[in-house]
Amino acid sequence: MTKYAITGVTGHFGSNAIKELVKLVPAEDVVALARNIKKAEKIVPNGVEVRVGDYTDIDGLEKSLQGIDRLLLVSSQPGGPVPRLTQHENVVKAAKKAGVDLILYTSFPHADIATAPLAADHKATEKFIVDSGLKHSFLRNNWYLENELTSLKGAANGNDFIYSAGNGQVGWALESEYSEAAAKVLVTKDPKEVYEFAGESRTYQELANAIAGDFKVESLSDAEYGKVLKAAGMDEGTIGIILSIQDLIANDQLKENTTDLSDVLGRELTPLAEAIKLVLAK
Repeated sequence: MTKYAITGVTGHFGSNAIKELVKLVPAEDVVALARNIKKAEKIVPNGVEVRVGDYTDIDGLEKSLQGIDRLLLVSSQPGGPVPRLTQHENVVKAAKKAGVDLILYTSFPHADIATAPLAADHKATEKFIVDSGLKHSFLRNNWYLENELTSLKGAANGNDFIYSAGNGQVGWALESEYSEAAAKVLVTKDPKEVYEFAGESRTYQELANAIAGDFKVESLSDAEYGKVLKAAGMDEGTIGIILSIQDLIANDQLKENTTDLSDVLGRELTPLAEAIKLVLAK
């Protein structure tokens, strides 16, 4: 009997991955890891065991990973009191000590060669996993369509759709599609070492074309876009992050040509216009 575990199950990605996993294997073979046990117990499917999974507590992680054969490590959020890379290293070290056979990690597109600052922790985590000697599979997720919620919602309400990424392309897909694929790889007998998960590469203009409504589309320079964001009340730190992502896209670092995501799902991805409606309905 194979025992599976998923970290971060109180987040959107982890919670959906757990729900998809129990469609593939018995719930009693699944362990949900979360920092907030009570919250996790309320949302995981019946029959799934919940254990403590605090990325900052390596001893607790080792204890919780006892008996686990296959682990999906959902990358944590940056900016916490403990560096994200340190959190990831804690999970990997604990998995190694606990005797986990296979670790999956949700990474960044082409993390091994990516130069964007956003990729740094992912690149280092992948190297740490390789160096650990653990059997592994890297799920290099492109951009979640949900990341564009503010722009999508604004346009649907008649506001201008503004960006500064020019004709840069992005492989948008629904977060639920990425997390479902992660669950399917977790139960794959011999998974690939790397999956470049992405939807069809599209520009922001193409994204805007798929939004239902009457609104203006504007492609601005970073400087112009920064002024718009500042006028909207955003602080300099947030503006800097948004513009850095726009530059990342403008340089085609999220452009992709792969069918890994649809191949693993075993179906075509949700059409963009329909996917946008699903995001707006949440």
